[in-house]
Amino acid sequence: MSVIQPLLDLQEIDSRIRTLQQEAKDIPHRKEQENARLNGARAAVEQAKADLKAAQARVSEAELESKAVREKILGLKKNQAMLKTNKEFQAYNLEIDGLEKEAENFDARTVAAMDMVPPKQQVLAELEAKLKDEKSVVDTYLAELDVRLAEVNAELAQEEKNRHDVARNVSPRPLLIYERTKSRRWPAVVPLQEKDGVCKGCNIVQSPGIVQMARRNQDIVMCQMCGRILYI
Repeated sequence: MSVIQPLLDLQEIDSRIRTLQQEAKDIPHRKEQENARLNGARAAVEQAKADLKAAQARVSEAELESKAVREKILGLKKNQAMLKTNKEFQAYNLEIDGLEKEAENFDARTVAAMDMVPPKQQVLAELEAKLKDEKSVVDTYLAELDVRLAEVNAELAQEEKNRHDVARNVSPRPLLIYERTKSRRWPAVVPLQEKDGVCKGCNIVQSPGIVQMARRNQDIVMCQMCGRILYI
């Protein structure tokens, strides 16, 4: 009976197990990537909110400054009625004129600041809509990944059971050699090209004696370079 075929059967299952284990390892990473992408969209929304708040604050600041100047003007006009000399009256007029120009500047700043608010609101609305759409897509994808992870774990459990059953058909010594080789090299069992004696694991030419032993297929034959198990 071939010593190789049971090992090849075992290696086939181990290959599926390795693939499933890698997928199970990758799924949480893929979920992290999706959440990171969503966090980027959330950060953009928060920045847009901060920008809108700052624009609204500039409007309020300009309005308050304009109001303060106009209240000062009103106070000067009230006091102006009680002045006794024309010189004092004219001085008040000059100060009032200056404050009115200052108030006009604040009014212009208020209008300019108010003009900046609608674009900020538009940007925020667009980013919030984009976040909503992306969240829906990501939530669906994450749910699919959770389902797939459950499937992978179930498949892994079944393959582990299959491996146990197949490993029972492998003789103890070949099994021990296979397990040791698998821990260092993958795949552990590789073809030996009969025509030129090349190990398909490391592409090194083997001696004629190694080729002859592999051809007999009666015992474990290992590559003289990489240590993999060879078969023809």
